[in-house]
Amino acid sequence: MIIGIGNDHSAVEYKHEIITLLTSMGHTVINYGTDTTESVDYPDIALKVANEVAAGHIERGILICGTGIGMELAANKVKGIRAVVCSETYSAKMSRNHNNTNILCFGARVVGIEVAKQIVTTWMSEPFEGERHQRRIDKIMAIENQ
Repeated sequence: MIIGIGNDHSAVEYKHEIITLLTSMGHTVINYGTDTTESVDYPDIALKVANEVAAGHIERGILICGTGIGMELAANKVKGIRAVVCSETYSAKMSRNHNNTNILCFGARVVGIEVAKQIVTTWMSEPFEGERHQRRIDKIMAIENQ
């Protein structure tokens, strides 16, 4: 799978750890984030990754900032995106099983790196269950057209 990853200045080290994890899982990773601790605006990075996912150029995205909240808010403004911020594995699992999320967000100032790796591993490995959940996703996505 091709995964896009983006981060702001607060999450440079986390990004590198997650890239290593994803490549060890056999995924291709495209880096859309910063590699310095110089302040950057997270909405710009979230938009790059979200647009690439929405266009089908990459299959999923992972966004990391201080809390994950800002990245999630920005990414969810892009039509076709279902971004989720997670601080534990159960939400990551359910976001894939029931919501077919296509972007995972988390905060480098909120979760430790080992927990972040567990969240990513769970989110990457869980399938979408479809069926009744697809009907609900269709309703969510229809909101974009109102």
